[in-house]
Amino acid sequence: MTGTLSRRASITTVVGGVKVGGGAPIVVQSMTNTDTADAIATADQVVALNEAGSELVRVTVNNEGAAAAVPEIVDRLRQRGFSVPVVGDFHYNGHLLLAKYPACADALAKYRINPGNVGGKRRDENFRTIVRIALDHDKPVRIGVNWGSLDQDLLTEMMDINARSTAPVEAREVYLEAMSASALRSAELAEEVGLSHDRIIISAKVSGVQDLVDVYRRIAARCDYPLHLGLTEAGMGMKGIVASTAGLSILLAEGIGDTIRVSLTPRPNGDRTEEVRVAQQVLQSLGLRSFAPQVTACPGCGRTTSTFFQHMAEDIQSYIREQMPVWRDSFPGVEEMKVAVMGCVVNGPGESKHANIGISLPGTFEEPKAPVYVDGALLTTLRGETIVADFLRILEDYVASHYDVGARASRAAGVAYESVR
Repeated sequence: MTGTLSRRASITTVVGGVKVGGGAPIVVQSMTNTDTADAIATADQVVALNEAGSELVRVTVNNEGAAAAVPEIVDRLRQRGFSVPVVGDFHYNGHLLLAKYPACADALAKYRINPGNVGGKRRDENFRTIVRIALDHDKPVRIGVNWGSLDQDLLTEMMDINARSTAPVEAREVYLEAMSASALRSAELAEEVGLSHDRIIISAKVSGVQDLVDVYRRIAARCDYPLHLGLTEAGMGMKGIVASTAGLSILLAEGIGDTIRVSLTPRPNGDRTEEVRVAQQVLQSLGLRSFAPQVTACPGCGRTTSTFFQHMAEDIQSYIREQMPVWRDSFPGVEEMKVAVMGCVVNGPGESKHANIGISLPGTFEEPKAPVYVDGALLTTLRGETIVADFLRILEDYVASHYDVGARASRAAGVAYESVR
């Protein structure tokens, strides 16, 4: 699906074959939370994230064990048939690890550098070292500035200048300006070392929604580098989902952002892939990309005291999610299908007619029948105890007849034949 929102003009950076920026589809990415030194566990989680839809996967490279394990992780992925680019996340000692473990430097598809903590007083020289290694191995870099680890020398300098100003601004403004300056100065330094302009991605992560919006607006207006969006330390559950969605949606609606991550804190032993599904849903809700058929379902009211339609909506959503790995390969375009499961006669028939396939269940005290609409026209009316199973069969038939390449070609040929008769 092509989104209707205009996009900020940016250059294209290629990360392990995945295009970021330059009008390419907005890339969904995630990050493992395993001990990277455990190559088996990390490779397993990369696979899970990639299967969920993460198109880039970042791993922590924080010590020698992690650096030594990276080539094995990538080898394990390739042996299992996964080509997802693996990105290395470096803080403090990246210049040392990449220099000591060239196989790690070569296996990674991109290096993430935090200019605020690249090794103390020799920060710029250590930053240059990583950039030179990126050049040697032909890798792009992400310059990732974080609110919590901002370059303190730069921040102090800018705070002092502000204090001496005849019209000082609030400290928050200085922080945001320091983040923008840190990212752009670092990009300029990387290019001075020799890194090509189209091998740089920028991010500026904060934990507050309005701060996120403001800092990215500043950066977006000052450069054409691809921008990685994400609310850092978003939190758990509903708080993390809502805050991330709020911040990302504002920026994406303004055309800002070329790749995104939703940084959710999972529950103990929780599902890491949830953050990938949330990121996909943000993009699909904005009409920027399509990942899976969307199920429209009413919230229920006094007309729907039975929970039957809620169970049916959940069953259909689960069924579609389970089928998508097969459908995605066999039925291209199915991710744009719209399904409606409505609970009563008020909006049910109308909403169902707007979907590709929809069902309007009877509300309380209504006649016990469920009309099914296909592409706006009434197909049949279901009754009895097998409504769910019957509807799923109709859904399967619709997918096979409308998204199968051969079936679509036959229909197109038929239309063409009719037009010349």
